[in-house]
Amino acid sequence: MKNAHFLYLLVLAMLLWGGGWSALKILTYNLPLDVIIFWRFFIMSISFLPIVYFMKKPLLINKGSIKYVLGSSVLNIAFMAFSYLGVKYGLAGSGGVIITTLSPVMTFLLIAVIFKKRLKNSQYFGLFLGVIGGAIMLQISDMNLFLNGSNIYFLLCALVWAGVTLLSQHSHKYIHPVHYSFLISIVATISTFMYAYDSNLLSVFNEGTTFWIAMIYIAVLGQSVATTIFFMASGKLGSEITSSFMFLVPIFALLIAWIVLDESVQTHVLMGGIISLLAVYFINSTGKKEAK
Repeated sequence: MKNAHFLYLLVLAMLLWGGGWSALKILTYNLPLDVIIFWRFFIMSISFLPIVYFMKKPLLINKGSIKYVLGSSVLNIAFMAFSYLGVKYGLAGSGGVIITTLSPVMTFLLIAVIFKKRLKNSQYFGLFLGVIGGAIMLQISDMNLFLNGSNIYFLLCALVWAGVTLLSQHSHKYIHPVHYSFLISIVATISTFMYAYDSNLLSVFNEGTTFWIAMIYIAVLGQSVATTIFFMASGKLGSEITSSFMFLVPIFALLIAWIVLDESVQTHVLMGGIISLLAVYFINSTGKKEAK
């Protein structure tokens, strides 16, 4: 198969994304949110420099791209904050499953509401499954547990990432995806520094090897490398094939959290995650048939 090596690279990218939740959990042990967020975006920006350089494409900025970069920067900061709080008070594996499976459902729901898109019966069924799966994972039946636990942060993450997805899809008309991610990291770095400059940012240098492995993993491998692979594969294999690999992320998230953090797999997260994955399948499979 032509470009078959991109299939293996995609599996690697999904593995890196799945492991990011365990890395983030490790980062929450000792340092506050604002310090972690700044260093994550700062290192991410630095790691993008060689990628942008070797692309050999001019970095073009216009009015159309600026609004998407600024909007996505705000949402990326919000996502990082909510995910930090979610894994700090909850399980990394659960966060990886809940956010990854609910985000596509919420993205499609936002498209249907904002653009008033008429849906097929199978898509309505997919949304119904998504609501059921989400309710099971988030334990909506126990509102006290939901409101006072980590699940509300995971739900906010899924909603924010749905917004990031919509902005990202429309930004491709104005700017290359890698340049887009690079500029987002630059804007987010500057913004978080302005907020956290008096928060003892140099305290990270008192941390040990485990902390820095987790930080470099989440900023470089889990973001710059994995994202670049995903964008490159999307260009070679098409968005339908590459997006289908996203189903691997929650599996890797649970597996790595079990190996690295010794987290047990929660039954309600596993059941709800499976139902939500089915929901995403029904929503996307209809789109594929219509495109043919």
